[in-house]
Amino acid sequence: MDKKLNWGLLSTAKINQALIRPLTASKRTRLLAVASRSLSSAESYAREWKIPRAHGSYEALLADPEIDVIYNPLPNHLHAEWSIKALRAGKHVLCEKPIALTLAEVDAMTQAAKETGKVLAEAFMYRHHPQTLKAKEIVDSGALGKIQLIKGAFTFNLTREGDIRLNKEMGGGSIWDVGCYPISFARTIVGADPLEVFGWQVTGQSGIDDSFYGQMRFESGVHAQFDSGFKSPFRTMIEIVGTEASLSIPSPFKPERNSELLLSRGDKAEKIKINGGMLYMGEVDDMCDAITQNKAPRVSLADSRGNVATILALLESARTGKPVSLAKS
Repeated sequence: MDKKLNWGLLSTAKINQALIRPLTASKRTRLLAVASRSLSSAESYAREWKIPRAHGSYEALLADPEIDVIYNPLPNHLHAEWSIKALRAGKHVLCEKPIALTLAEVDAMTQAAKETGKVLAEAFMYRHHPQTLKAKEIVDSGALGKIQLIKGAFTFNLTREGDIRLNKEMGGGSIWDVGCYPISFARTIVGADPLEVFGWQVTGQSGIDDSFYGQMRFESGVHAQFDSGFKSPFRTMIEIVGTEASLSIPSPFKPERNSELLLSRGDKAEKIKINGGMLYMGEVDDMCDAITQNKAPRVSLADSRGNVATILALLESARTGKPVSLAKS
């Protein structure tokens, strides 16, 4: 039988709410504690969400001997630092995307996971959803023919002043926040990193990319195009185009409980219905499998490193106005 794993939330971030429900519903997990930078804040949050323990510092949570798994939803620039601290404190870590902002950070996190023997995984919840698994299955079956093009988008209007996603020093910018999704999706479908990328960005007042427009070229001949942004209406989509058919995914990154794919061949379109269940349960189950059954996480650290490398190359291209090759390193 699987051991019931005790989880701790590293801060009172809003994204926690997405994890609280599956952590409470799963028979394999127990949401035991939450930490904040002040005890009063932690205690208030714990009362609101019926969490048994409240810690008045992040260090106190890491020192709690009963905590098995840390969920790290801190701002992007703190992902590496606190994930490494958690690993060295003997905790497994589910870290929010993007896992880090530099390849040196990813490598340090990977080394810490290796040295401690603890599981570290990036929280790309869509990767575990039945809709994504079905899309990958359709592509791999050859139903679309040879894949030629993948198009994706994730945009919304960010109107809240002072939002950390607008802070360059904290890892802000649309490509890190939402562009990472269509980039990850394209890489997942192709099963490889791009050979070359080209990007343009619209820079906001704070120096981050308010909008980003990118292209990726893969060794297999697949090309990918995406846009992300904080100044456009809410849009999410993925379209995969092959020589024989195309597959459209209207809600690729946060699919509803019941979603559908649209497979188009000529003038005929087939709706493929997906029963997805609870959106974030897949990443919770994946962590439990990795910890208690020694299974490899679906989102490997090498995969996470590839996504960070691709984003960094796209940002470099936008800065220089030139295509950037992704050298193996």
